[in-house]
Amino acid sequence: MRIVSGKPALNDSEEFLVDSDLRPKHLAEFIGQEKVKDNLKIGIAAAQKRHDPVDHIILYGPPGLGKTTLAYIIAAEMGVSIKVSSGPAIERPGDLAAILTNLHEGDVLFIDEIHRLSHTVEEKLYPAIEDFVFDIFLGKGPGARSLRLNLPRFTLIGATTRLALLSPPLRDRFGATYHLDFYDKSAIQAILERSSAILKVVVEKEGLIQIAERARGTPRVANRLLKRVRDYAQVMANGVVTKEIALEGLSKLEIDSVGLDSVDHRVLHTIIDKFDGGPVGLDTIAASIGEDADTIMDVYEPYLLQLSFLERTPRGRVATKLAYEHLELPYEKEVQPGLWNRRQD
Repeated sequence: MRIVSGKPALNDSEEFLVDSDLRPKHLAEFIGQEKVKDNLKIGIAAAQKRHDPVDHIILYGPPGLGKTTLAYIIAAEMGVSIKVSSGPAIERPGDLAAILTNLHEGDVLFIDEIHRLSHTVEEKLYPAIEDFVFDIFLGKGPGARSLRLNLPRFTLIGATTRLALLSPPLRDRFGATYHLDFYDKSAIQAILERSSAILKVVVEKEGLIQIAERARGTPRVANRLLKRVRDYAQVMANGVVTKEIALEGLSKLEIDSVGLDSVDHRVLHTIIDKFDGGPVGLDTIAASIGEDADTIMDVYEPYLLQLSFLERTPRGRVATKLAYEHLELPYEKEVQPGLWNRRQD
């Protein structure tokens, strides 16, 4: 461990360990999402009494709210191992077979972005999660034969930001579906207090409040901002995150008073300045600012909708009066004739 300016500095491997430690390991440590936690407690306790695996679960909601963390917690509470993969990584049925045949009784298989599984892989997954069997074909032509492999009973946990993109046959095979919503400020503050203790960062209450107010109701964002403000405090001050230091550090990151960053501002300014406030299609917005449309929809749009800065209409996205007020731009209350018939992707 290096010493810089009389203070210990973490090397890369130690930094990775610290980041991992920020994840709670048990439900009792998990802050927020009380309804989801209560249902999971009941499901886990019932499964343990029956000596069965937990039923298959879908977790959905915007990125950074704790879907992966909850999957690890479920495995830890059940005392089993967890195997992690993602929809885009499982390209062929053979990839799925390799994962499933390496599971043990009761294990958790976590598939992130499960809505991105290919149709062929999804078809192979149905009997695996229903009957715990996997069918493979050996050879080709008239000599080909089918071989059925028996799988250990396991729990599949799928995470997605786009529940609507899951096919109904796959969605119906899950026993429970839980929605993770944005956290309120008190929950984010509690998360930041826990994270600052783990990271050994001295944060005054007012500094913590400033970070929490700009965390977009998302623990991942809150922890990221905390670490960047910690860096600023260590270099530009005495290492203590006060209100003033927090505001200065957040200003350097171009985070405004409600947590909007430069991309959020570009989205709103594009709609307002280039397209008269909308309506305008998502693909047009993405092309105008040079961002991927899926990234805007999954990462930026949910929070703008939460703040009521943006509206989805059948004709496209529209900036609201609140967005104009936040950006300190004049707002024309009357919609011009024919405006709602403009620009569609």
